[in-house]
Amino acid sequence: MSGAQDQMEIKFRLIDGSDIGPKNFPVATSVATLKEDIIAQWPKEKENGPKTVKDIKLISAGRILDNNRTVEECRSPLYDIPGVVTTMHVVVQPPATEAYL
Repeated sequence: MSGAQDQMEIKFRLIDGSDIGPKNFPVATSVATLKEDIIAQWPKEKENGPKTVKDIKLISAGRILDNNRTVEECRSPLYDIPGVVTTMHVVVQPPATEAYL
């Protein structure tokens, strides 16, 4: 691979329809690293933002992505078109509530 094929342009769609990105990532980037980037770029004005990687689920082409996989391993040949931005959906898990007494 060379040049643009070593990179993947990704935007992250939030639950309210707004986006973070797009931004280019090397295809060797792990899903956990993508989640860390989402946390760093999370809009400050939005409430209930994620605090840790475990708070986020990333969904691409209908699949929940595993933290240990790379962007390359998560590519879908049906949806990955060169020169097109890939959209990944971000789901933030609500904070855990204390057990009822």
